[in-house]
Amino acid sequence: MLDFLKYFIADTFHFTFNEAFLTKLYSLSLRVLLSIVIIVAVLQVVKYFKKFLRKSFKKLQVDDGIAGFLTSLIGIALYILTGFLIAQSFGVDAASIVALLGSAGVTIGLAIQGSLANLAGGVLILIIKPFKVGDYIIEDTKMNEGTVTEIGLIYTKLVTLDNKTVVLPNGILANSSLVNVTHLPYRMIDMKFDIAYDADVKLAKELIKNVIDNDEAVLTEKPIEIVMESWESSSIRLCARFYVLNPNFRSAKFRVLENVKFSFDENNIEIPYPQVVVHNADK
Repeated sequence: MLDFLKYFIADTFHFTFNEAFLTKLYSLSLRVLLSIVIIVAVLQVVKYFKKFLRKSFKKLQVDDGIAGFLTSLIGIALYILTGFLIAQSFGVDAASIVALLGSAGVTIGLAIQGSLANLAGGVLILIIKPFKVGDYIIEDTKMNEGTVTEIGLIYTKLVTLDNKTVVLPNGILANSSLVNVTHLPYRMIDMKFDIAYDADVKLAKELIKNVIDNDEAVLTEKPIEIVMESWESSSIRLCARFYVLNPNFRSAKFRVLENVKFSFDENNIEIPYPQVVVHNADK
């Protein structure tokens, strides 16, 4: 084979190689050919290995975001390992490769540290699941709130009540407290009603209870409380607490508030304005 290569090159290019150079060229050609074969084989192996991982993650019910991220990460690691082995076969010093990869990793890490923090936050959110798509959340840093429509590896998207899209970095969500409003199936409504000091407190409480009992959204199996909460400067404050299913929260709250007002008006229960009593010191 070596003699054939020697005569072929000499005939084709009219050039004479010494034996040592031709041997090195032959060895390099074999390495290049072997490297191509290894790359093609690795591409196929990684392809089937990724399919196997996706099926395994699906059986284990791993979140799609995490499954995709881990599958891509493992694939990249296998490609880097293959490149490392091929470089070694060409005589590149392993220590030099490791040092180069380390330096590149530090440089890239410093350049995209914010994105890496968001990526880590996204993985934590997908693993721990403090909220899911469809939940209504309130984050405490900027008091953004809305219904979660998308949880990505870098950002989470919310839609507010007035139909605006809020994009939040996952690093912030993973490292600060938040309120998941819709995590539980039901929610308590806490309402305040101010009545005049000369109004009939017992009647007012009965009217409030009657409105709550007759609202179809109220969960009657849950406790219903109607109490006197405090004495304000110009009114007595009554408090009503009752439970509804989460999807009915806003509509039930508005409906009960309106019906209590109508009931107070029909029964002459006064809702006072803020008042200030002024005494004339000369009299």
